[in-house]
Amino acid sequence: MENKILTSIQNPLVKQVRKLHRNKARQKQNLLLIEGTNLIEAACQVDYKLDIIFCTCFWSEKNSKLLSELDRRGVKKRLVSAEVLKAIATTVNPDGVVAIAPRRTIAPPSIEQTQLGVALETLQDPGNLGTIIRTCVAAGVDGLWLGKNSVELDQPKVLRASAGEWFRLAIATHQELSAVVRQHQLQGIQAIATSASSRKNYWEIDFNRPSLILMGNEGAGLSSQLLELADEQVKIPLAKGVESLNVAIATALLVYEARRQRTAQF
Repeated sequence: MENKILTSIQNPLVKQVRKLHRNKARQKQNLLLIEGTNLIEAACQVDYKLDIIFCTCFWSEKNSKLLSELDRRGVKKRLVSAEVLKAIATTVNPDGVVAIAPRRTIAPPSIEQTQLGVALETLQDPGNLGTIIRTCVAAGVDGLWLGKNSVELDQPKVLRASAGEWFRLAIATHQELSAVVRQHQLQGIQAIATSASSRKNYWEIDFNRPSLILMGNEGAGLSSQLLELADEQVKIPLAKGVESLNVAIATALLVYEARRQRTAQF
């Protein structure tokens, strides 16, 4: 590790990293931010390539084992002041380390091998997306599809909300989810849409069949196009006076019902 500590937020490298707070800059530089010890450990566990880590002296003293692992992997390291670390992080109270890494370039989920998938239409909140990713990995979901006009897949808050599971799930963005649904249906995979007006409860679906669960926007729900395209529509029953559930909670209910029905497979 270089002994010189970066102390100025006007340093060219620091300014480059700060630009990655914006999606346009992440796309232009083909880089993303990975913030915090837990996410960096998660990246190492799946051999995700890191380019540079920026850390404070205090963090480096506390995490010598992780630093050794990063050094073994050839990751460049720069010591920075607490002020600089706070400037390049997107969190209010960063834990002392931020990394930059290439943007994710992986193959989309395999439709042919899907037993359980999730498709999200125009999801807006990065916390919701990260939570859904975390839940999907925990429940054994094979892949996730994200429709157009949704939150950016590699926004820092998405990664943090996923608690590191972002690295473990096959995810793809697609301009037309209707095409994704039809591709699944051609493979014999049923499309299940959530709709408050449905008469069928979500636990009445046979999830032992290969299934693609369709979840809608936080405020508007699913579009009429996807609702009509679905093979089944299901509801989550709610107490009187309650209009809806958070989309991440609703997704969790459905994917864990699928897991409950498939208990013998886990």
